[in-house]
Amino acid sequence: MLSFFFWALFLSVLTPWVSAPFALFLGICFALIFNRRHSASLKSATKILLQASVVGLGFGMNLGRLIEAGVSGFVYTAGGLVFAMAAGLFLGRRLGVPGKTAYLISSGTAICGGSAIAAVGPIIGADSEEMSVSLGTVFILNSAALFIFPLVGAALNLTQEQFGLWAALAIHDTSSVVGAVSKYGAGALAVGTTVKLARALWIVPMSLATAAFYRSKAVIVWPWFILFFVIAAVLNTYFPLPGGVYAGIALTGKAGLKGTLFLIGSGMSLSAVKKVGPRPFLHSLILWAVVSLISLALIMGGSI
Repeated sequence: MLSFFFWALFLSVLTPWVSAPFALFLGICFALIFNRRHSASLKSATKILLQASVVGLGFGMNLGRLIEAGVSGFVYTAGGLVFAMAAGLFLGRRLGVPGKTAYLISSGTAICGGSAIAAVGPIIGADSEEMSVSLGTVFILNSAALFIFPLVGAALNLTQEQFGLWAALAIHDTSSVVGAVSKYGAGALAVGTTVKLARALWIVPMSLATAAFYRSKAVIVWPWFILFFVIAAVLNTYFPLPGGVYAGIALTGKAGLKGTLFLIGSGMSLSAVKKVGPRPFLHSLILWAVVSLISLALIMGGSI
């Protein structure tokens, strides 16, 4: 009966009447009420669904616009990466957060949340406790951002491009970035998704630098789905198909994203969240607030 209810909720969030934030909200409510752990296969399916949904969104993008946003976004994210890592490690020492936990939280804030933590964790030899604490802090703030950012953007009258850039630079995970910008508008979706994926590319050089520093031989995984996203944009721009085929794929990608957010929310582990102590959470909160406010100020001031 519980499984039937779970999948009925999952199918409901795929409909046009459910927004991305509400899909995440439903997932979190399910997790809080039933506290059921996801199986390893469902966790893997969630990751695959997210990547497939992002690729699907590429069929609704124009390549020229992606290149313009991606080139500038790559530069912005480079500066943001250096600042977030330096500030995060400094703040971690000041708050007395254990070194590996501080490194994981800083990496997740600098690049792309849980994906960065999952990539860097094995390289630095982080144990399950350190991984759980880091993922827990990022999950809490990442979920909050999906609800808060569109409200702030509307209150400040941010343009589509401004909001897309801000969300891409300041929100942790790809799922919440795309969820927030899709709620804000089509222009924000195009800019936010592209800049966020440019930011995600830094997982590779970050992992290589971390491996060199820690002298680790862990395997580094390349985010291939970003390449497929670009290929989808190339097909949409230069090889259009009749009958709105690509538009249908892009619409399916948006629906898949909402399904991903529901699965992420429903996979919330109460035990993992409870492990998040006050210092790691304060570390993550302050660092995220600093990155968010500085990037917002620079965007509104026209510096980026």
